[in-house]
Amino acid sequence: MRSQRILPLRAAELLITAAAGGLLALGGAAALGKLGDHTTIQQVSPLGSGGFTSTTLGSGGRGLTTEEIYKRTSPGVVQITATSTVNSTNPFDIFPTQQTEEALGSGFVIDKAGHVVTNYHVIEGAQKVQVSFSQNDQIDAKVVGTDASTDLAVLQIDTHSRSLTPLPLGDSDTVQVGDPVVAIGNPFGFARTATAGIVSAVQRSIEAPNGVGIGHAIQTDAAINHGNSGGPLIDTRGAVIGVNSQISTGNTGAEGNVGIGFAVPVNTVKTVAAQLIHGGKAQHPYLGIEARPITDELVRLFNLPVERGLLVQDVKSGSGAEKAGIKAGETPVVVEGDTYQLGGDIIVGADGTPVTSEPQLRDLIARKKPGDELKLEIYRDGKKQTVDIKLGRQPPSPNG
Repeated sequence: MRSQRILPLRAAELLITAAAGGLLALGGAAALGKLGDHTTIQQVSPLGSGGFTSTTLGSGGRGLTTEEIYKRTSPGVVQITATSTVNSTNPFDIFPTQQTEEALGSGFVIDKAGHVVTNYHVIEGAQKVQVSFSQNDQIDAKVVGTDASTDLAVLQIDTHSRSLTPLPLGDSDTVQVGDPVVAIGNPFGFARTATAGIVSAVQRSIEAPNGVGIGHAIQTDAAINHGNSGGPLIDTRGAVIGVNSQISTGNTGAEGNVGIGFAVPVNTVKTVAAQLIHGGKAQHPYLGIEARPITDELVRLFNLPVERGLLVQDVKSGSGAEKAGIKAGETPVVVEGDTYQLGGDIIVGADGTPVTSEPQLRDLIARKKPGDELKLEIYRDGKKQTVDIKLGRQPPSPNG
């Protein structure tokens, strides 16, 4: 006997604006699947350099049509099947039993060596991962490496290079609102489905499966549904500009796309994929603070020494910031309904670059490696000074 049920996505629905850093985190809706004898198949919902293929323009420098984009790139888009064994949750089982779950997502080929990019949350916890180029083939895949902090994973399949169509990787820093885009994936198991739309916003921040913020995410209204996770978002040059990872259902209770999807930017993908291929893991530099931007009202009410900068709200134990003596505020105040901790250091620059927002500071840190030094310009007790900080490694979750 077979029945259908809705399975919740591991990333819960949420739409929050985190004041510290202005993070906008949205999670996916639900997963639709069939419950058979002992196998549950679920469509995994979107949560959103180094020798890779370069970008190529369409003929004559014009943008490609949706049809041309699909013909060129769909052969490089794959379906991911991640199989895991879980304990049965049936309360009427007398003895503990196990059942097999198959999570279905998307991915795409990035080189002739058989490397495939997908989302971390597609394969999380899987004992077996397979890649399919059509509905009839299943190729066992090796997990080369995963990075929960960017929701990315790299697989590798053993097949002849002539059968592979690597997708060119573009430049997500040049993406602009209004740019036409095409998403290709396997929504609800329908292989290689194309949906078209535009870039709705750039520079979004979304939440990774481990709670860490992913910066520079691309928002699109191209329809992204369950099973699209890990598939490419493609521009009119035929180049990948992002990995489709998350959707927002708002407060509608809908189980599918409502026109708000998010993709991890391809420039992040390039960096992380290169690290995963080279060493099996990605390392992210870590300062170890929470900070909030100064507002005009704070300056007016508390006579701060500067009009722009970041108020240090918390310093993480064991971090480079703590070891360098960075001080967090200890005096709570409420201004316009928000709580701030005053009396700590005020960050105004890093490595000679003025800093007025948390994303600016995060971007400066992201250019470095764990162990690198960061020169932080701060105001302490009304006096400006520079503090040298040795960056650490980002912990597996925001709480360490």
